Amino acid sequence: MIDSLRPFSAAAVPCKICGGAAAPYGVVDFHKSCAEATNGVRLPLSGVPIYYRRCAVCDFLFTDAFDDWSHDQFKAHIYNDDYQTVDPDYRTRRPSENARFVAQLWDAHKAQTRVLDYGGGNDVFCTALRAGGFQAAITYDPMTPEHARRPSGKFELVTCFETLEHLPDPAGGIASILEYAAETGLIFFSTCTPPADFNNYGLHWWYVGPRNGHISIFSRQSLKRAFAVHGYKYVACSDNLHLAFRKLPQFLAHLDTSRLDEPAPAHA
Repeated sequence: MIDSLRPFSAAAVPCKICGGAAAPYGVVDFHKSCAEATNGVRLPLSGVPIYYRRCAVCDFLFTDAFDDWSHDQFKAHIYNDDYQTVDPDYRTRRPSENARFVAQLWDAHKAQTRVLDYGGGNDVFCTALRAGGFQAAITYDPMTPEHARRPSGKFELVTCFETLEHLPDPAGGIASILEYAAETGLIFFSTCTPPADFNNYGLHWWYVGPRNGHISIFSRQSLKRAFAVHGYKYVACSDNLHLAFRKLPQFLAHLDTSRLDEPAPAHA
């Protein structure tokens, strides 16, 4: 039984990013997942409607259905033993691929780079970086007990792969991520932004998946606004891969953000 969902209201509410009017946009079943598009797995209907809203100003798409949930409720209903059914790559394949991608980009600077992987889950990503010679690579994930201890110090590189879309409080989550960045630290993250023709798909778009925990879908405009509040510049390298920084550090000036390739495909 799925309990304590916030009751639906037809009235517009303030956008969680910019405060603009966010009216109801559509509804999907709780069991809609990304697996329907990526591997053809379709879960039986749960009969639980999940309503999404879209901001008229910054195009941020979100549901407030889970805003009253505790960590335990998210673990019980979303991040449970069945999660691998809707995201089979999250345990090993995706973090391993991402680690290889980051190691290639930062190879010349790994001895001087402290890495924090925010929302890293099982430490596969950071284990690979440590084995590859990075000065430090630490996993922090409030939803994973063995990695829920807040890290100390600042980091030259903060990675955050497939995490922002899971945040019920996206503005607060981004603020938390930025707490750990050094003054010239780089935020290197992935989350899928909607295509230009999103309205042709609406909530049928594959990345909208409450069963995956995809409850905050950022547009590029909403990402720009979310980071600008903290004095950060935002760069979209692709529809999935992004950078944010106050000042691009000199030792990363070699990066051509317009020509970066994406890491592993996003399935969660």
